[in-house]
Amino acid sequence: MAVPASAHVKWFAPYIVEAAPQPVIRTLEDPWFWTGLALVIVFFIATYLVEQSRLGQTALAGLNRVTEPIGSRLDDFVRAVIAAFFVAVFAVGGVYLTPDLRTPAEWVSWLQLLIAALVFFRATQFIAAGLIILLWVVALRDYAFFHLLDYLALGVAVAAYLVMESSSRETWRKHRFSVLRWGVAIALMWSSLEKFAYPDWFYPLVVEKPFLTFGLPRDVFIPMAGVAEFTLGFGMLWTPLVRRLSAIALLVIFTAAVYPFGRVDLIGHALIMAIIIAIAADQTKAAPQAQASLRAIAMVPASLALALVLFATSYWGIHAAIYGLEGDPSATPRSPHTHSVPDA
Repeated sequence: MAVPASAHVKWFAPYIVEAAPQPVIRTLEDPWFWTGLALVIVFFIATYLVEQSRLGQTALAGLNRVTEPIGSRLDDFVRAVIAAFFVAVFAVGGVYLTPDLRTPAEWVSWLQLLIAALVFFRATQFIAAGLIILLWVVALRDYAFFHLLDYLALGVAVAAYLVMESSSRETWRKHRFSVLRWGVAIALMWSSLEKFAYPDWFYPLVVEKPFLTFGLPRDVFIPMAGVAEFTLGFGMLWTPLVRRLSAIALLVIFTAAVYPFGRVDLIGHALIMAIIIAIAADQTKAAPQAQASLRAIAMVPASLALALVLFATSYWGIHAAIYGLEGDPSATPRSPHTHSVPDA
């Protein structure tokens, strides 16, 4: 449950998107990767078994009671935080969507303020959704497509939520929170792969803030932090109790990260944190489930393995397709604190 598991390293340290990622085999040979994965599988199976019992239903009922003040006004909460996020990035200025996507264009900030205003009216929410996607597309002028994949799933999910929430068709509206949940889960699983592909990007943070590792060696801490981020993201796609507990664990991690990383981390993660709260507070009643079976239990490691293979293949494969197996050796590091020339 490491704090840097919640931090986008590109926000705080130099990076080279074009550099060749570390071979996957290096991760597969790391015993700490497998140790973290084994611990997570045990947790997921144990939680799943509890969920099938009376204790699990009691736990879900308790979560419903605690989160009811937010759960009963979930749409108001999500829209307010989306608006607050765009007001915050407008006030900071000089960024597209996140702290590492710097821009000197002043009009971008005013567009963000417009998005915040449009979010509050159902008749204009679809315009706000389109403008969010537009910001991502415009950022392609200055940043590589591969870099912007970090923020694609979340941006599309927020835009889709605004369109669905404003729709008069209940067949659309009923899926709006599921879209948000999938968006933030995919975003977390994708960004977690940096810790396996580019562990050296995290070394400056560990040197600057050694307390983040809780005394663990650097090369033990980073892969286990990656496992934590990936599997908690995956957990939000699982059964109701697993996904709500995963959301709560992530919320604790993101909140803890604000102290060492400050305002940049809070603003940058505001949307993710809001959606995580929405997942934890979702009062949707799950359909009755069959009694736990060996087949259902076996699905936990099988599904997690499939997700890892799918995401790792996509991450390393897309990078190789764009930059080649050896990457771009002429590329220079980008600073997260300044606007620089396009990297693609």
